[in-house]
Amino acid sequence: MYRSLLKRMLGSRLGAALTVGLWLVVVSVLTVVAPDFKSVQDNSADSLPPAATESMRAHELMERAFPNQSGTPALIVVRGADSERTTEAVQRIGEALAGPGRPDGVTGVVSPTQVPDKVAAGLSSPDGGTQVLIASVVGNPSDESFRDSVGELRRIAAEQAGDTEVAVTGPAGIATDTTAVFTRGDKVLLFATVLLVLAILLAIYRSPLMALIPLLAVGVAMRVTELLGALMADADWFDISAQTASIMTVLLFGVGTDYTLIITARYREALRTAENRFAAMQQAMDRVGEILLSSASTVVLGMLALLVAVSPALRGFGPYFALGIAVMALVAFSFIPALVLLGGRAVFWPTGERKAAERSTGGAIWHRVADLVTRAPARVAVAVVAVLALLSLGLINYKDTYDFVSGFRVDTESAEGRELLREGLGPGEIAPTTVLVRADHVGMPHVAAISEAVRGVDGVTRVSGRPQISDDGTTAAIQVVLNADPYSPQAFELLDPVREAATDAAKAAGLADPEVVLAGETAKTADVRSAMNRDMIAIGVLLLAVIAVVLGLLLRSVLAPIYLVATLVLSFLATLGATTFFAINVLGDEGIGNRVGIYIFVFLTALGVDYNIFVMSRFRQELRGGASPREAIRLAVTRTGGVVSSAGVILAATFAVLTTMPLRELFQFGFGMALGILLDTFLIRPLLVPAIVTMLDRKALWPMRIRDNGRETAEQPA
Repeated sequence: MYRSLLKRMLGSRLGAALTVGLWLVVVSVLTVVAPDFKSVQDNSADSLPPAATESMRAHELMERAFPNQSGTPALIVVRGADSERTTEAVQRIGEALAGPGRPDGVTGVVSPTQVPDKVAAGLSSPDGGTQVLIASVVGNPSDESFRDSVGELRRIAAEQAGDTEVAVTGPAGIATDTTAVFTRGDKVLLFATVLLVLAILLAIYRSPLMALIPLLAVGVAMRVTELLGALMADADWFDISAQTASIMTVLLFGVGTDYTLIITARYREALRTAENRFAAMQQAMDRVGEILLSSASTVVLGMLALLVAVSPALRGFGPYFALGIAVMALVAFSFIPALVLLGGRAVFWPTGERKAAERSTGGAIWHRVADLVTRAPARVAVAVVAVLALLSLGLINYKDTYDFVSGFRVDTESAEGRELLREGLGPGEIAPTTVLVRADHVGMPHVAAISEAVRGVDGVTRVSGRPQISDDGTTAAIQVVLNADPYSPQAFELLDPVREAATDAAKAAGLADPEVVLAGETAKTADVRSAMNRDMIAIGVLLLAVIAVVLGLLLRSVLAPIYLVATLVLSFLATLGATTFFAINVLGDEGIGNRVGIYIFVFLTALGVDYNIFVMSRFRQELRGGASPREAIRLAVTRTGGVVSSAGVILAATFAVLTTMPLRELFQFGFGMALGILLDTFLIRPLLVPAIVTMLDRKALWPMRIRDNGRETAEQPA
C-alpha cells in the first residue's frame, strides 16, 4: 500500500504537481475557516499551578467571598527626592485614577493618602520617600484589553508623576511586560531562523533551489500547524502560549530541514542506480519511510507523554508540539519529495545531478572516524563517557529559579518598579500573601488574634492593617508581607509556619474546624514548583519507556534500546550540567529557569534519539546486505556521517536562535538544546554508540543473532 501510494504521488510529474497542489489547497481552506492564530494565544496557564492545589482553591474562595476584590493587582510605585514631593505625586495620581479619566479595566485604587494611617504605613517607606498605590485590573492578562488598561494606567501615572520616579509593577505589570517582550522577539526570531537555516543549507547543498525547498516545506507545515492549532485552541482542546509558539518556530525549522536532508541524501544515493529521478525518489522514500515514521512517532509520543503532567504549562504545549511534528512528517512524506521532483535537474544546479550522486558515499573524514571507532572501541567509549561525566559536574551547582521578572534580558517597567519597591519597602511588598480563614462565624476578635499570631512568625515583615471579612461572615482575608522575595525558596519555606500559626490561633480563638488556606504569588509559585518536581519524574520515566519501546520495535531487539536510552540519559546530564555552569557561573544568572530542565529533557531525548535511529537503521540495512557487525557499523557511520552531522548542525543552530530572545528561560533552553544536539551529533552518534555496538559485536541486537554472513536470525535456545 505504501509503495502504491508512493507511485501515485511520485511516479510522474503530474503526480508530484497534484501532491504539491493538494497541500496548497489545504492551506487555503484552513486560512478561510481558522481564527487568527494570535487571537487564540493564552499565556495565563504558563504560571498557573494545577487546579486542585491549595493556592488555586484559595483563589476561588477569594473570588467567591470578596467578589468586589477580583482582578489582578497593579502596584504604582512612586519615589521622590523627599516625602513631600512623593506625597504630592501620589495625591495627583490617585485623584486622576479616581476621576472620569480612569481606564475602563481599573476597578479600584488604594492610595496611602486616602486610607487610615495604620494602613498607609504599609504603603510607604519609613522616610516617606517611596510610596505605593494599588490598582485592580480586571480581565484576563492575556487579553489585549487588559494590556490596554495597564498601558493607560502607566500613561496616567507618568503624566502625574512630576519630578518623581514612577513605575507600574506587580502581577498586572509583569504579565503585560511578558507579553510585550514575546511580541517584540517573535519577528526577530523568525527572521534570524530563516537566514541562519538558509545560509547553512546553501553551504551543504551548494544549490540555491535545493536550499529553498526545506524552507518552503517548513513554511507549509508551520502554516498548517498554526491554523489547525488555532482551530483546536478555539475549541478549548488545548492552550497555546506565546512561548510555545516561539519554540514551535525553531522546532519545525530544525526538524523539517533534518527530514529534508535525510530524504535528499537517500535520493542522491538512489540516483546512481535508478533508471530515472522518479524511480530514484520512490526508492529513496521506500528506504527512509520506516526511519522517518519511527523518528516522527518517537517525537510525537514523547510530546504526548506530557499529558501525564499535572502542570498546566506542560500539559498545554505537549499536544500542540505533537501536532506540529505530525504535520511536518506528513509534509516530509509527500510535499518535500514532490517538490524535489518538480525541480528536476535544476535542484542540483550548479553542481549537477551526477556530482550530487557521487557525494552520497560518505566523506573521507567519516571513513577515518569509523575506522577509529571500530579499531579501538573501548578507548573511544571511555573517552566519550569521561567527557560527558566532566560536563555533568556542573549539576553540583544546580538550582532553579521561579523569579520570572529577573529573567527579562531587556529593561521593563515592571522590573524597574520592583527594584524601587525593594529598595524602599522591602522585597516582599511586590506580592503579599493572603491568609484566608473560613469558618461558620468569623468576627474581628478572631481576625485580631490570628493576625497577632501570624505577625509573630519569624520571617513575617508585617500584617496588613486592613483585614477583610466577607458579607456572610464566614471568610476572613489577612494580607501578610514576608521578608523574602515572593518567588524565592526562602519565601516558600515560610508558608507552612504561617499556615500553622494561623490555624492554631483560629482554633485557640474559638473557631470550630477552621479552614486556613494561602493565596497569592508565593503560594501559587510554591505549588507550581511541587507540580514541576512531580512531573519531571513522571514524564521522565514515561518518555524513556516510550523511546525504548519504539527502538525495540524498530530494531527487533531487547538489548539495543537499553544502551541507546542510556546514551540519551548521559547526554541529558552532560547538557544540563554544562548549561548550569555556563548560566550560573559564567553569566551570573540566579538559577536555571524552572521549566528549562524538563524542556531540555523532553526535546533532547525525543530529538536526539532520531540520530540513533538513523545510524542503527543503517546498521541493520548493512547487516541485511551481508556485512559483518564490525563492517556494518563502519559503513553506517561512514554513510550517515555527512547527512546526520549536517542535520545536527542545522537543528542546533535553530535552537541557538532562541538565545536572541529577551527571556532567561528561552535563552537557557536554546543554549542547552544547541549544546546537547551537538553532543549527540559529534560524540554520541558517531563515537559512543558505534563503540558500544562494536564491543557487543554479534550481541548488539540481542536476542537477534547475527550470522557470519551478517544475516539476522532469532536467537535460538541452547
